Amino acid sequence: MARNGRYRVPLKRRRLNITNYYKRRKYILSGKPRLVVRKSNRYIIAQIITTDPIGDKTIAAVNSKELQKYGWKVGFKNTPAAYLTGLLLGKKALKKGIKEAIVDIGLHTPTPQSKVFAVVKGALDAGLKIPVSEKVLPTEDRIEGRHIAEYAKMLKEENPEIYNLRFKVFISRQVDPERIYELFNNVREEIVKTDI
Repeated sequence: MARNGRYRVPLKRRRLNITNYYKRRKYILSGKPRLVVRKSNRYIIAQIITTDPIGDKTIAAVNSKELQKYGWKVGFKNTPAAYLTGLLLGKKALKKGIKEAIVDIGLHTPTPQSKVFAVVKGALDAGLKIPVSEKVLPTEDRIEGRHIAEYAKMLKEENPEIYNLRFKVFISRQVDPERIYELFNNVREEIVKTDI
């Protein structure tokens, strides 16, 4: 590619839209560990990462699939699962001596009350100190999954076919989607009382 005094080719990871080096530089200069949150098509991944001249080091990591150990049976990428993932990560980080972190959401758009901020709320509730505005954190009803319960109730009354299609996994695993908040509270209690 051409390169002269007026034009410089961006770094490869920036060209591929993987890394925003402007943000990364600010994270590094802060000197604090980063709470890195990423979403895949099926799971939520949360990590505590420190920066080193040799390369980044992962101190603690949680995949939302780990919630199965604590009794979570359905939906590993919804808001309640994101919160529980953050709670579990916060407990692991505290055990390893990390007390504070800054949020690194990568190239995700910082949408208030999104899954990314549900992970942050979980880590805050676990005891980590994270500088974040209360306005962006999801409400308690949303964290418990009451929006899912309301949607399931509405669909069950209005269109049972779509209800059976959308909540097929819930039904096959014998979980009532209208009572997801009960499952959430049981799993949260299990995570809180477990020594990690």
